[in-house]
Amino acid sequence: MDPATFKAWVGRTETKTDVATAAPVSGLAALLDYAGPPWGDEIPPLGHWLYFLPQARQSEIDHDGHARRGGFLPPIELPRRMWAGSRLVFHAPIRIGDAIERQSRILDVVPKSGSTGQLVFLKLRHEIFAHDVLAITEEQDVVYREAAKPGVSPPPAAPAADLLVPQIKRTIKPDSVMLFRYSALTFNGHRIHYDREYAAEEGYPGLVVHGPLIATLLADHFLRQRPSARISKFDIRLQAPLFDTEPFEVCLNEASGGAELWSARRDGQVSASAKLEYNLR
Repeated sequence: MDPATFKAWVGRTETKTDVATAAPVSGLAALLDYAGPPWGDEIPPLGHWLYFLPQARQSEIDHDGHARRGGFLPPIELPRRMWAGSRLVFHAPIRIGDAIERQSRILDVVPKSGSTGQLVFLKLRHEIFAHDVLAITEEQDVVYREAAKPGVSPPPAAPAADLLVPQIKRTIKPDSVMLFRYSALTFNGHRIHYDREYAAEEGYPGLVVHGPLIATLLADHFLRQRPSARISKFDIRLQAPLFDTEPFEVCLNEASGGAELWSARRDGQVSASAKLEYNLR
């Protein structure tokens, strides 16, 4: 993996257009167990992930369910690709029916060596416009890793920082149907989310809960307590995977104008941590 080769991809751009239709938002509301969308005529925070979906032809799908490498993203040969987190700023609402555009840029591509082998860190910036008005800025981190080695388990989750005690928590019971429905909403073909045999080959003890789904559940957990809040910033970092083999908690500690959120396994180990800022409508 030649760093100079990867640097040639820095600065590349891509533009996609879409329409913020109602059906994906209704589907997300059903997945989150609402009778109907509780967000009025707006898409919810992180709801932009339901749009600009990949449209690779079936003949272009690789063995893992993702599209084959190439196109806008650099053709990194490491087989395991994972979203590691995002930093988002919400500038303006996106309303149902809005014409939307996503302008993406590759900010950096950095190869490294770690305890699990070779890694490549990819940083992207997405700017999303609704009727030519900047609505969302997202800086996204993606990690590419080597294939799983036989007998090697995924890294353990981080311990809960300072044994944080949440002010409010909610138990989520993931199952294969929940993961399938989110995969369908986001047109995500990655087999670790629905193919148990493939997930086992990758070294996982069960189906992997989507990182963006965890983020969405955390944002929703906050909005259930503060339905009049408008989230202005949301930063999330994934630390370890969650699986459909056991329930997990979404946890909240709120302060003036902001909140800390995290997801945790039943033993208290943290899988993802997030911070947000908000204003009242």
